[in-house]
Amino acid sequence: MHNIQDLKIWHKAIDLCVLVYEISAKFPSDERFGLTSQTRRSSVSIASNIAEGAGRNTNGEFVQFLGVANGSAYELQTQIVIAHRLNLASEVDVILDKIDEIQKMCYKLQQVLKKK
Repeated sequence: MHNIQDLKIWHKAIDLCVLVYEISAKFPSDERFGLTSQTRRSSVSIASNIAEGAGRNTNGEFVQFLGVANGSAYELQTQIVIAHRLNLASEVDVILDKIDEIQKMCYKLQQVLKKK
């Protein structure tokens, strides 16, 4: 079991989630059940799966949940690109950089946990 408060990746995932909520709040109301909901769910999934994996009993389980979190990060990346192309979100470079950083951190943490 790991303390999520000590995990930099978890804090970054929470920050990303807050940013996604702020950006998606500006989406049109007709996207409430579309991209707004999808981007929010995938961002919450990233942080939640990191937390759930950290709370599991083995490093192997944590690695699995990091894989799920990483999948959600790729899902969010896709949704942000779609929102940008639909002119629903501008200045997406910052959020895409944050997503990329979390993807890399997930991969690196998985590698470290596999060696233990």
